[in-house]
Amino acid sequence: MPQMSPFLCPTTIHMGVGSYIKVADSLRQWEAKRLMILLDGALVDTPFYTDVKRLLEQEVDQFSVFTDIEPDPSANTVEKAYNQCRESGATALLAIGGGSTMDVAKAVGILATNGGRIHDYEGIEKFHTRPLPLIAIPTTAGTGSEVSGSCVITDTEKNLKMSIRHASLNPADVAILDPLALRTVPAHVAAHSGLDAFVHAFESYVSRLANPFTDAINLHALQLISGNIRQFVANRNNLDAGLNMLCGSALAGMAFGLTGLGNVHCMARFVGAYFHLSHGLSNALCLPHVAAFNMPANPTKFARVAQAMGEHTEGLPELHAARRAVDAISALCSDLGIPGRLRDAAVTADKLDEMAALCVQANYNRWNPRDTSKRDFQELFHRAY
Repeated sequence: MPQMSPFLCPTTIHMGVGSYIKVADSLRQWEAKRLMILLDGALVDTPFYTDVKRLLEQEVDQFSVFTDIEPDPSANTVEKAYNQCRESGATALLAIGGGSTMDVAKAVGILATNGGRIHDYEGIEKFHTRPLPLIAIPTTAGTGSEVSGSCVITDTEKNLKMSIRHASLNPADVAILDPLALRTVPAHVAAHSGLDAFVHAFESYVSRLANPFTDAINLHALQLISGNIRQFVANRNNLDAGLNMLCGSALAGMAFGLTGLGNVHCMARFVGAYFHLSHGLSNALCLPHVAAFNMPANPTKFARVAQAMGEHTEGLPELHAARRAVDAISALCSDLGIPGRLRDAAVTADKLDEMAALCVQANYNRWNPRDTSKRDFQELFHRAY
């Protein structure tokens, strides 16, 4: 029997236009009167945050705000935020932002109840005391961090990313999926983060550790994301498309932490690190090439991906239907303005073989549907270049 992952989602999810008001219910339930807000600095003067702040002023005695959060947040940032949390006496956390903001909030919550440094908890289930209660309001539809069991923090001393994982204790207690929070997202960020969510669902669906629960979730996530991302990128005030993107991102976030990901994330991990490209863009650049490479390993699932993306596959041989998925993925990236080649995003050829060697060491063959050697990675990078 093939190995399968378990399924767990401990997060309470509220969704819909104006659902941010549910923050009040959670704070009352927790009897939280001192709150720390971890906020993407770009949101400080937005109407959405103004509305949230007005609500909080009626619910808590005191709240402090931390905005000094960079992309790929560092352990130093976590330490600063934790010190502020401790000084403020906060008993609950509210994260409003993208994946970086939510990851810092998770890390602060862990330190507040477990002590030590965030470095102590790198790996799987290295902490055992429940973190501070956390409400997460994503302002990009991409990472799914609000429901995933991991947070990623950069160790600047070693120049490495640490993954802190706990399936039951690391997701937010409450996630609020409100498309009003997405209206100020720039179009290119909407495209890159949306494709990141697509890749989460896609790689989780074809993972070696997929199971019937994650399959159902991921197929619907693929349908929601591929069916709404073009409209959402074109107009972030399209609240129906925005809500569907948030739901698709969260669904994928529930699944990929359990199934693992594949070669797209493996390659993108080093493309982003070497050339300082966003995680979403790095994924999008690698996605069409990895999809073509992986398709022969599971044409049945690729044919279902094509159907989820709205491709007409009825009556086609399975392999032909599977190729429709690869073509649909390439078209999606093109429609969203993703450069066709790594070189078009300022990636240079001198690092390709080095990144291929690192990909082998990362051992994503645990999850990727097709075994991938160093030579395979070299060919993939050069094909993408």
